[in-house]
Amino acid sequence: MLASPRRFALAATLALLAACGGGGGGGSSGPLPGVDTSTVAAADPGSTLNADWRRGPFAEIFVRAYQDSNGDGIGDLKGLTSRLDYLRDLGVTGLWLMPITRSQDGDHGYAVADYRAIEPAYGSLADLDELLSEAHARGIGVVLDYVMNHSAAQHPAFVNANSGSTNAFRGWYVFSASKPAGWSIYGGDPWRSGRDGWYFAPFWDQMPDFNLKNASVVNWHHDNLRFWLNRGVDGFRFDAVGNLVENGPAAWENQPENFTLMSGVRDLVAGSYANRFIVCEGPSAPLQFAPACGSAFAFGHQADLVNAAKGNAAAITAVANYFNTAPSSMSTMLSNHDSFAGDRAMDQFNGNEAQYKLAAATYLLQPGTPFIYYGEEIGMRGAASLGGDPKLRTPMSWTADTSRAGFTTGTPFRALSANVSSYNVQTQQVSSGSLLNWYKTVIALRKAYPSLTRGTHAGATASGTTLSFQRIEGNQRAVVLINYGTAQAVVNAAGLPANAILANAFPSGGTDVQADAGGNASVGMQAQSLRVFIID
Repeated sequence: MLASPRRFALAATLALLAACGGGGGGGSSGPLPGVDTSTVAAADPGSTLNADWRRGPFAEIFVRAYQDSNGDGIGDLKGLTSRLDYLRDLGVTGLWLMPITRSQDGDHGYAVADYRAIEPAYGSLADLDELLSEAHARGIGVVLDYVMNHSAAQHPAFVNANSGSTNAFRGWYVFSASKPAGWSIYGGDPWRSGRDGWYFAPFWDQMPDFNLKNASVVNWHHDNLRFWLNRGVDGFRFDAVGNLVENGPAAWENQPENFTLMSGVRDLVAGSYANRFIVCEGPSAPLQFAPACGSAFAFGHQADLVNAAKGNAAAITAVANYFNTAPSSMSTMLSNHDSFAGDRAMDQFNGNEAQYKLAAATYLLQPGTPFIYYGEEIGMRGAASLGGDPKLRTPMSWTADTSRAGFTTGTPFRALSANVSSYNVQTQQVSSGSLLNWYKTVIALRKAYPSLTRGTHAGATASGTTLSFQRIEGNQRAVVLINYGTAQAVVNAAGLPANAILANAFPSGGTDVQADAGGNASVGMQAQSLRVFIID
């Protein structure tokens, strides 16, 4: 979700309090200055995207760290727009933008201070409109990060709510007159001392939780969603959906109300807007949130993918079995912006490109909607001088320049990736064997065959350090064989049509194979290698 946030000056909070008209504790019956509660009616501008855009792959983009357009050392929307050709050529069909709304934290963006405005460092609404237009022209959808669980403490609604127990916005947040006992969330007490009572904020005292049992709050969030959808945004990634509602110190996660809330959002979007995409972050219950949201990140699977590529037999079996029970709507990944999901992939593989490439191929060719964390496709490491989440959120390595990395003409807002001099876009674009060109090749393979784009999952078999699985769409069948081991191996596929010809699809120049009368095929494979066949 977020990095360890910085603390903010009391003076800034008091200034905002004065500006918002809060602090008086009076029982105002209507919206107070600074709180936009205007209703927004659905007005779908339509979609020009192919329906398969939602199948990915997506790129997860931290706008602050992607490309700076004005030399202030901070990435922005214009910078991202300037890099859309690179993303199109990589093969992605969607972008997930980490929060771009105005925030209190001034970094990760999850402390939202205004749900209907762009973070000033990133640009303007007009810049977002330009990004959407240019992305859509390239067949790329744009999904925004939306934080429904909590706001910034500097959000005008909370400033007013915290000003007194009779304030009109008091019921928008979770307050208690006295400090509740017996609570512990993520090892800390979630109850914080307010100006008139205690408020609930498990992630950070500057990120108070909304009261999502209050229908007015839910309706306001729905209006916010329509605000962005009406501008042409293609969907949302929802943050921390396991934490939306709490029913006591032993019932604070994955409550029944959470699934109802997300089903309501899914219905709102699907009922009024065409060809949109929703994905949820619910790390401790991903399989349960997938149907409620439409898609959910496959937490746990990413660790198995990494360990499978390292040759761990138990992890290979887990990877083989995952989509036997998980819905094909799951969103898959190797890593993301949160350290709890793991280090950047190159750090997890400690520079072993052969393992890295097989992990990438596995999840890009499996069912699900794959997400590529920005810089993963070039093997960016975390920053050597940083720890925690900031280590994972370094400026994009466009060039080998160890001062600016092609990210900015100024001073980068954060330390660069530890391997920027050797793993960067400029270097890898001209190397046929690079990680970047591997990603491009596998993504192009995925998109070339309907069976790999949207086929069902079948015939998955793990044996030692090998894996085989099939994807079936209509009359077409893809057969994917992987040898994760460091020695040659024979990889078997079963359940094929009798005597079928398996036409080589990867690697270039590979030979065809024929199944026997029992529908079995055996392929001798080099160490740490991938083969893909198509049966039509």
